[in-house]
Amino acid sequence: MNAVLRPTTPPLPVWPLRVDQYHQMIATGVLTEDDPVELLTGWLVPKMPKNPAHRLSTQLLRDWIAACLPPGWFVDSQEPLTTPDSEPEPDVMVVRGTRRDYASRHPLPAEVPVVMEVADTSLQRDRTLKQAVYARAGIAEYWIVNLPERQIEIYRQPDGQATYTDCRIYKNGDQVTFYLSGQSMGSQAVAGLLP
Repeated sequence: MNAVLRPTTPPLPVWPLRVDQYHQMIATGVLTEDDPVELLTGWLVPKMPKNPAHRLSTQLLRDWIAACLPPGWFVDSQEPLTTPDSEPEPDVMVVRGTRRDYASRHPLPAEVPVVMEVADTSLQRDRTLKQAVYARAGIAEYWIVNLPERQIEIYRQPDGQATYTDCRIYKNGDQVTFYLSGQSMGSQAVAGLLP
């Protein structure tokens, strides 16, 4: 489950991008919010389409986490997170501060202790490429709400390379606990976050 997908050069000639080049493409209108792509390890990667089950699970997760947060934190959903070589758009992330703190930039990994992805058709990518992006960036905790297997996978202790050293799996019927800065913020039945 912790296999790392190493970025390889696609079979056709491509041009790898730095984060600043990606930002310039957005600023000049080459890419718009209507373009279904995100930058992962220097490559423009198509975002996976979302079905109703994905949408519902994302909303349930976002609402629960938002209700658990103390002042000084907020939940963002499907918005950019800037890492050294990527700009993923996680389904849910917990961000330090207020929304106005990010009026001129996206959150950085040091400001995001928890990232969550809802996976259906994206399960392989979320377990490999996205896990590697988040682990390398030092995101302390990474959740995958795994719709096909009806479970939640919680990855902790990033090794700074491309993986997490601790993985816990919570099945339908279990409870998951959301922690922030080592403090329990609340618990929820896995079934309550699944469609």
